[in-house]
Amino acid sequence: MAKSMYQLFTGTVHARKDKVAAQIKVNGAWRDITWGEMDKVGTAVAAGLVQLGVAPKEMVSIMSNTRIEWVQADVGVLGAGATTVPIYQSSIADDVQYILNDSGAVAVFVEDDAQLKKMRDIRSLVPKVRKVIAFTGTPKGDWETSWEQFLKDGEAFLKDNAATVASRAAGLGPDDVLTLIYTSGTTGRPKGAIITHDNMLYESEAAMKVGIAAAEHVQYLFLPMAHVFAKVLEACWFRTGHVMSFWEGDMKKIVDNLGEVRPTNMCAVPRIFEKVYAKVMSDVAATPGLAGRIASWGVAQGAAAAKAEQQGQQPRGMGWTLAQKLVWKKLHTKLTARFGGRMQFFVSGGAPLSRDIAFFFKHAGFKICEGYGLTETSAATCVNLPDKIKIGTVGRPLPGTELKIAADGEVLIRGRGVMKGYWNKPEATKEALEPDGWFHTGDIGEIDSEGFLKITDRKKDIIVTAGGKNVAPQNLENIIKAKSPLISQAVVHGDKRKFLSVLITVDEETVTKWAKDKGLPGAYSAITQSKELESEIGNVLKNVNAGLASYESLKKYKVLDHDFVVGDQLTPSLKVKRKVCNERYKDIFDGFYVGDASAD
Repeated sequence: MAKSMYQLFTGTVHARKDKVAAQIKVNGAWRDITWGEMDKVGTAVAAGLVQLGVAPKEMVSIMSNTRIEWVQADVGVLGAGATTVPIYQSSIADDVQYILNDSGAVAVFVEDDAQLKKMRDIRSLVPKVRKVIAFTGTPKGDWETSWEQFLKDGEAFLKDNAATVASRAAGLGPDDVLTLIYTSGTTGRPKGAIITHDNMLYESEAAMKVGIAAAEHVQYLFLPMAHVFAKVLEACWFRTGHVMSFWEGDMKKIVDNLGEVRPTNMCAVPRIFEKVYAKVMSDVAATPGLAGRIASWGVAQGAAAAKAEQQGQQPRGMGWTLAQKLVWKKLHTKLTARFGGRMQFFVSGGAPLSRDIAFFFKHAGFKICEGYGLTETSAATCVNLPDKIKIGTVGRPLPGTELKIAADGEVLIRGRGVMKGYWNKPEATKEALEPDGWFHTGDIGEIDSEGFLKITDRKKDIIVTAGGKNVAPQNLENIIKAKSPLISQAVVHGDKRKFLSVLITVDEETVTKWAKDKGLPGAYSAITQSKELESEIGNVLKNVNAGLASYESLKKYKVLDHDFVVGDQLTPSLKVKRKVCNERYKDIFDGFYVGDASAD
């Protein structure tokens, strides 16, 4: 039994040395990389770090988008007996400086020239960093080196020091720190969650035990490796030895890549499913004539079926039966081809998935296994399984994980996946972790009679209106986004206010096409402020309000002339930074309530 993640990796290498480990796209063609090749590069990286003077348990950072070199560098860090500190490539220089100094990182792998510049700008402020290694770009001076040169230096060092390098990883144990994953920080400075080797060994064991990770899988990976969700996928990959297909680095090419690599499963955040849904809805709306009317009718039948199922009823009737044959069967065939023809199931995590979108995929014949976890619980805590999906929940806990609901509704978690604590933050650790191991998630939830967990909202995000009504904003935001393919993000506001209001952003590609179909001139920003779009969004919100209690209804709204971006209003897992938005758009929110005496 492996006692470290590096030993887990090398065990798979020995068993599957000549088997395909990964697929990457090079010059327009997909190329296979074997486990033996992965091991060779990882060992060269480890040797390079040892030559650099990196000591066991020292910190080495990786600041890059997801790519094969990210994982190879990670393997090398472990091979040197060190600890990986991921940093999002979207992080601003100030946050990079903070994380490097807080963790004490002594070397940094970066992706490209943009990240090299970021490091140059803060060089004098990160005195512990001895070397910056660039996967691509043009390194300059002694402080920087290229990936290719670093590997050559490592291979040369290895010739006379193989035993020294091999001894490094042999010293790793289950309680050693595998990685420091800094929370994305929707408020204040990010905290470094201490994730041990055993945390990830457990996650991979449990995922394989319940069948969501298997040797025969072909998985498509685009999630940021700096996120704990992707870290778990890496751990599962090392355990099962399945094939991992890496994206090209372009969000617009994800669906095209799926058709090329033909994966059996894919893990994603809800925004990806929202975009697929929006594209289908847009195509339906643009279909002319009788075919368009039938498609729109069929989609409406699906929405009615979803509503019935959410009320615990089975959708029935000739209309639904006919819609399945005329519309949903064709939709399934079309999406099956787009996804590559072998997709067995999706896993959704990182943020709540809209029930409407979950039912849309179900009716189209695709399984989305929604799961739940936090950085501090090594991601996977609960998950719906392909043979038992309960839409509206995040599934049952993985084997070996315990759940309980505190008196105030907060979800508490205990088990091998729970972090050791926060790096350099004993008080924050004490606040989050009880002496008996229960971790306070900050999420409000409930456990049903079958053991499925339902998350209702973040504890700190709950809105209490001036009338004393509690409102879960994430739930409302998901409903809003599911009602129109035009809407990309929604931020509901109203804490201590007399009514709720909402800021809306619209998807540039979808709304531009919508405007063109309606003969509306102008660029994206102009379209967002048009009377026609204001009217369209107003009608969407009327539709939303029709299904809400009076105290939940959205009285005022504003469509912004820009969409949200990662690193600003969005976290890397595409969740809205609520505090940032409340501060950034304070004048807009305040304006909603000027001179309005209406009550709940």
